[in-house]
Amino acid sequence: MIDWAHHVGEIQLSFLHGEKDVQFKGEIDLVTAADKASEEYLIAKLEHRFPLHDYIAEEGHRRSTGADFTWYIDPLDGTTNFAHGYPVFCVSIALILQGERALAVVHDPSRNETFTAVRGHGAFLNGRSLKVSPQTVLRKSLLLSGFPYAFADDERNVRLWNAFLHAAQSVRRDGSAALDLCYVAAGRVEGFWEMGLNSWDIAAGALVIEEAGGRVTQFDDSPLQLDGKAILASNGNIHAAMQVVLKEHGAY
Repeated sequence: MIDWAHHVGEIQLSFLHGEKDVQFKGEIDLVTAADKASEEYLIAKLEHRFPLHDYIAEEGHRRSTGADFTWYIDPLDGTTNFAHGYPVFCVSIALILQGERALAVVHDPSRNETFTAVRGHGAFLNGRSLKVSPQTVLRKSLLLSGFPYAFADDERNVRLWNAFLHAAQSVRRDGSAALDLCYVAAGRVEGFWEMGLNSWDIAAGALVIEEAGGRVTQFDDSPLQLDGKAILASNGNIHAAMQVVLKEHGAY
């Protein structure tokens, strides 16, 4: 699986400074030739190696037979960044086994960073064990978020962004939810929240955080649902404080 992710990274880099064939899926939501080529490669690999497994991929490939194994694939997370040549994007692959996150690979080809996790066996970056930040104070924490393509959610998150900008040390937006989650796992930031996400955006990164010792939930602290559209992720220590901010500003 890591080899597959690395090959997808090579596909993406081969398109990065050439013709990307950018198209619009919505008013501002993009898809490129690299998204399509990456997904086609991964689906071909899955169908050959795991012909009885189900899968859900962002650009339309689906198989739903009720199998115990389901793969969630974002072939190119951060497409808008990629289309502009902004080097923050990745491929995200997760395996769900009987409803439980079991395996994750997130590969960032621009930095040659590969985040991996297996349920019960820890999280790793290029083979090095990951642990979340030990920070316990929200005011001293660096946070990440993103803005959804649905403008109603976008306006809501502007209010939350402003609230966290005052509550935390600072807030950043990188444009790739999968990498944002992995950065929480790596201890580079302490927390992440976002609305309007899809299952393939968060399935892999959520497991990487959990295996690095962090927490991932819905905004209201209920268990994370891959189709729940909202996610709160943290090192665990500032989770409750982030929930207070979310609740005070009407996020749930």
